Amino acid sequence: MPLLPSSLYGLARPFLFGFDPEHAHELTLDGLARTQNTPLACAYAAPRVDDPVTLAGLEFPNRVGLAAGLDKNARCIDAFAAMGFGFVEVGTVTPKAQPGNPKPRMFRLPERDALINRLGFNNEGLDAFLANVQKARFRRNGSGGNRKPMLLGLNIGKNATTPIERAVDDYLACLDGVYPHADYVTINISSPNTANLRTLQSDEALDALLGAIAERRHALAERNRRRVPLFVKIAPDLDESQVAVIAATLQRHGMDGVIATNTTLARDAVAGLPHASEAGGLSGAPVRAASNRVVSQLRAALGPGFPIIGVGGILSAADAKAKMAAGADVVQIYTGLIYRGPALVREAAQALLQSRSAA
Repeated sequence: MPLLPSSLYGLARPFLFGFDPEHAHELTLDGLARTQNTPLACAYAAPRVDDPVTLAGLEFPNRVGLAAGLDKNARCIDAFAAMGFGFVEVGTVTPKAQPGNPKPRMFRLPERDALINRLGFNNEGLDAFLANVQKARFRRNGSGGNRKPMLLGLNIGKNATTPIERAVDDYLACLDGVYPHADYVTINISSPNTANLRTLQSDEALDALLGAIAERRHALAERNRRRVPLFVKIAPDLDESQVAVIAATLQRHGMDGVIATNTTLARDAVAGLPHASEAGGLSGAPVRAASNRVVSQLRAALGPGFPIIGVGGILSAADAKAKMAAGADVVQIYTGLIYRGPALVREAAQALLQSRSAA
């Protein structure tokens, strides 16, 4: 995944796109891990746009974040902090290490600025994840100068081998581990690449899961003397009645926010293209409309005060503004970073600041 200054991006992308997508991704993460907190970080560092907003009791330094899934093992937190993100979400982490699905499992659809992945929560497990989180310096560095550091979200899930009826056990194990280290925790129930995971979005299953998580959070808040906000990440492949049920369940159990959305299973927008029939979740431009629809439906169901993080199909400043217009409070990018490079972070953050100033 290319992450270079915009002046170099046009040269670097064809080279990196010549590699298998997952290989290019790992090469880039390895490079970021080696160069973060060194003078070489100037190759991708950028000034952060200051546009603070308070959500769920947290002050977000600006309104553009990195979505989970890119840095599953939390290896490159400081590198992403240097790029000017207001918040970064790492994971998804599971209690035990797991290899994920068989390769190949990532596919580019450049004709539509899209990706398909079926990675399947490949990660090194909770212990390795937490060790990497604790190595990160961004909170001490303040993301440059005396400014407040960016926020860190830790995204949790279940192991593929854990039966769906025991999923709660995995989420609670992860919550126990990440709670002391997170600014917020995301419960990922919407990846299409772990068998039956999306069934946790159904009424009774979600009610049981969030009830157990809320109870555990209460105990952890007393033990750690701080209340860590909880967000739930949902899919774009939901109808309006399903969105309404989820919204009511989030509020009933005291969740602090929602992330909309994960990848889509729909293929209408890429039909006939190479790799379009590959199994997995589709991200990038084709998910934009569905994501914005779910964000809008959530806002209508939740009212004006409930935090919504909008993600899906942001490849330009205009896309970020459209996500906010649909009802999001802040946004996240992932696939846009692969196609546009790190210049997108500042471009989107600056546009959101200017649009608010002009309002």
